[in-house]
Amino acid sequence: MTEGKETAEEKFRAKLEKYGYDWERHRRHFRGRPVEEFDFREIIYQKDYDKWVATITFNRPKRYNAYTGTELVEICEALHDSLVDDGVAVLVITGAGDRAFCTGGDAATYSVIYPERPHEFYHWWEYYERMLYLIRTLGKPVIARINGVVAGGGNEINLACDISIAAEHARFVQPGTRVGSVSAGGASQWLPLVIGDKRTRWMLMIGDEIDARTALDWGLVNVVVPYDQLDEAVDSARQKLVEKFPDCLRYTKVQCNFWGDLAWTTMQHARDWLSVHYATGEPIEGFDAFLEKRKVDFTGIREMSRRGSSHSLYPYGAPLKTCLQCGAKYLPQAFEFCGKCGAKLEG
Repeated sequence: MTEGKETAEEKFRAKLEKYGYDWERHRRHFRGRPVEEFDFREIIYQKDYDKWVATITFNRPKRYNAYTGTELVEICEALHDSLVDDGVAVLVITGAGDRAFCTGGDAATYSVIYPERPHEFYHWWEYYERMLYLIRTLGKPVIARINGVVAGGGNEINLACDISIAAEHARFVQPGTRVGSVSAGGASQWLPLVIGDKRTRWMLMIGDEIDARTALDWGLVNVVVPYDQLDEAVDSARQKLVEKFPDCLRYTKVQCNFWGDLAWTTMQHARDWLSVHYATGEPIEGFDAFLEKRKVDFTGIREMSRRGSSHSLYPYGAPLKTCLQCGAKYLPQAFEFCGKCGAKLEG
């Protein structure tokens, strides 16, 4: 404190502490924190107060910046900090390296966790939906700095951002239906508003990759530039946004989100359905095939249902058999021997 002269913050703090309020806790949650106070492992969080900007970088380039559940927790913490920091006027979201912006949820963690504990996907969704909610309700413009591949949930993050600036080599794809999932965490809700119904169905059902120029033509991004001009283009947009009234920008964002907010109502439905679906045959086979770099036998899967079995829940028949030898229950109908004791099964 300067002797004989209190700062405005010190006076504010004194008023709060007079009533027993913990100023330091208040500051940490509602005033923004130095980036050094965060112990992030999967993202890079930076602030440049001279430029009024914060940057969140997905930092798993070896995994094409696919995010894990714990990374979502970190992103939400950084987003909240950007929201409450009055020294931040614009947020930039990008990916490490030059190959990928973000490719959605990490297939490896999906394939390990959710087939065994599908209800845990419901828990995971808490942070995924919170991330998108915070981007859309940050009260400040968010720029997607698209530096490479944008896939799955990565495109849903792009859709949540206010401005999207892409490098020429960027590619966009929604692979959900080919890996046993559904792009219902933002894509099915917001893509029709951004690129139109038929183009949305093409991206989500056919699943073809589109290039940056097509994305620009469709309205999925605002600007496309050579990669070596990407930072310059992002900084130009940042500067234009900084030179606007903050309250007017905030409410403009609220108004622009209106139709997207209406579509948002299906998110909880998607959360619940996917939390059940990830224990079934389609995502188990889809993610395994993706990780093993092999093709899925889609017609073979359809044949299972045509022959009277169930491709999605019971690839080896419904779990209706019981072993008379050891008493093991819920064995698949196609099993001839018990998986526990090895005895031959009847029926």
